[in-house]
Amino acid sequence: MKIVVQRVKEASVLVEKKIVSSIGKGMVFLVGVEKNDSVEDGEILARKVSGLRIFEDSTAKMNLSILDVQGEILAVSQFTLCSDCKKGRRPGFDNAMDPEGAKKLFDHFVECIKKYGIVVNTGIFQAYMVVNIVNDGPVTFIMDSGK
Repeated sequence: MKIVVQRVKEASVLVEKKIVSSIGKGMVFLVGVEKNDSVEDGEILARKVSGLRIFEDSTAKMNLSILDVQGEILAVSQFTLCSDCKKGRRPGFDNAMDPEGAKKLFDHFVECIKKYGIVVNTGIFQAYMVVNIVNDGPVTFIMDSGK
């Protein structure tokens, strides 16, 4: 499982020109689920991102987590994160999990985060989405479950 984490001032997801999800201050997760990912990977990453200290304290140091600032999360499934661009000019997607399995693991990851008391909104799985992100900083990290 790969996640692009962005600290944001606000973010939203549009499907067919209609806002289907939005957040204020918080984090956006672009989540790619790979073939070898498991329920445990989602649980590990949920724990990591819930405690990730990327928000500034009163001294302008990144010492606060999403829990500390009472922020929200917008999680968007993005299978293109599982691409392989090593050969040729067209990305290969052989490493991406099948849609049914990926949706189950993505949903489990979201539910694990919610258990920490964090508000989590999502895009619509497999829909064509326009994701509007107002990155704060910019602050962006790439995380995986450690495989």
